[in-house]
Amino acid sequence: MADQASERLASERLPRGQQNEHLAAGPQEHAARGATVLPSCHYPGRNLQMHLAINDIEPAPWSNPLAGLVVSSDVSSSADWRVVLDAKSADSALVVGDARVALATVPDETFQTTITSPPYWSLRDYGIDGQIGMEESLADYIANLVDVFDDVRRVTRGDGTLWLNIGDSYTSGGRTWRAPDRKNPIRAMDRRPATPDGLKSKDLIGVPWRIAFALQEAGWYLRADVIWSKPNCQPESVKDRPTRAHEYMFLFSKSERYKYDSDAVRGPNARNLRTIWDVNTQPYKEAHFATYPVQLVEPCVHLATDAGDLVLDPFIGSGTTGVAALGTGRRFVGIELNPSYVDIAERRVSGILGR
Repeated sequence: MADQASERLASERLPRGQQNEHLAAGPQEHAARGATVLPSCHYPGRNLQMHLAINDIEPAPWSNPLAGLVVSSDVSSSADWRVVLDAKSADSALVVGDARVALATVPDETFQTTITSPPYWSLRDYGIDGQIGMEESLADYIANLVDVFDDVRRVTRGDGTLWLNIGDSYTSGGRTWRAPDRKNPIRAMDRRPATPDGLKSKDLIGVPWRIAFALQEAGWYLRADVIWSKPNCQPESVKDRPTRAHEYMFLFSKSERYKYDSDAVRGPNARNLRTIWDVNTQPYKEAHFATYPVQLVEPCVHLATDAGDLVLDPFIGSGTTGVAALGTGRRFVGIELNPSYVDIAERRVSGILGR
């Protein structure tokens, strides 16, 4: 099995022209030769196994030492998680801490892409000091995210990208709390920010586009607004508007020219990928909070990276980006403020890698 995995990774390291010379073929030949085709959302995983090092504990032996996972609770230590930043490393890392603190220790132009879904504004209280998403003002929330993604831009390679999933919300209408919903009890909150200046009761805030424009102004190139369409969206008990069934996945680039392999993921009939992606939500039983699905992340990984590249998620939560990265032969660094979520992410990553 180790030999099979190594052969698959080696094949992906062929020159780009040799990797993709078959992609002018029809959709059946795409599928037969391993090209990723949407909307089937079929991504053949790799049977990779790892050894696990938690802090300074001796790594447990894995049957295939092709890669390793470092889990660190000390964002400032140079002796643990930052060893994975070496381009020669085969390892990945989960880091407990504030993304801004962790990224301050990372050298420039380290990551090929960032794929992330930060906490949405005023939608959920994760109950931890320093969290983003519960700022009293929308302006402060956006400013905090711009600060994080300024750091992300510095540590992104010159031909790198950022994929940002973000959802919208409505003004509170003056309410300082939100009641639980029978079908979605975790939506309850005992505090809510005031209605932002210039908006009215019941206004849709437009958070995703406000963030996108702020990042564009901060220097990122805004390249695409992908619509994540949710066929199995959460019901809403509203009678005066349509039920929301989508979120955004924005594509940003650091430079005008950047790595993007349009042949890596194709739409129906082998056509160029469109900007509406139908992907079902997939709740994770251990996570009592929102998780975005692996099937949403994997196309981004394929489009923006090659095998062995390093992927960043500064808000990794339950570990979806890490699962997608490792499952496609990439490495990742995931940063998360809440230690309990890192525990979940570690179990998920260990599970897919067969530990």
